[in-house]
Amino acid sequence: MAADIMKTLESILEKMNLIEAGEIPNIDLYMDQVTTFMESHLGNLKRNPEDKVLTKTMINNYAKNDLLPSPEKKKYSKNHVLLLTFIYYFKNVLSISDIKTLMRQITENHFKTESTPNLEDIYREVVKFQPEIVDMVQKDLKEKEDLANSSFADVKGEEGEHLRYFALLCMLCIDVYIKKTLVEAVIDSMGAGEDEKKDK
Repeated sequence: MAADIMKTLESILEKMNLIEAGEIPNIDLYMDQVTTFMESHLGNLKRNPEDKVLTKTMINNYAKNDLLPSPEKKKYSKNHVLLLTFIYYFKNVLSISDIKTLMRQITENHFKTESTPNLEDIYREVVKFQPEIVDMVQKDLKEKEDLANSSFADVKGEEGEHLRYFALLCMLCIDVYIKKTLVEAVIDSMGAGEDEKKDK
């Protein structure tokens, strides 16, 4: 089990380099250019080759749901692309409503170029922790794998191997569920705080 799981993890981590802020063009882009940029930088993370990282419809829906400020003369700035990148990373874990709550204050206070810190500064600060996060994930996976390997000790052969894989995947799912529930609870409290401000 160890070799298979670690090989899969290494394969994923090799492809999982976050977009660096410096890779995003400093010139405004048309929608087609935005979708092409996102596809070229995040396409290797797709689960299925036929999936799209970002489509025109998605961008229009994000704008409609107030996740993305309107473009200037049909052109999207670097800050638009930064927001779309955040949305891409979040959407596999959070609902559109939760992403909107999470990003509302960031967009309102830091989208403008003259903001301090500006959106690019915030993005750089968050992304710089990727190596540490990867290390934590690798250590955590090894610990879970050790636990899974100690399970079903009385079941031998192929069936035992299958059950240990199942145990590991259950542990990973429980871990994701707990973290997702925690994130949602914090976002709910952020939303409640926004509602209180509106009432006042």
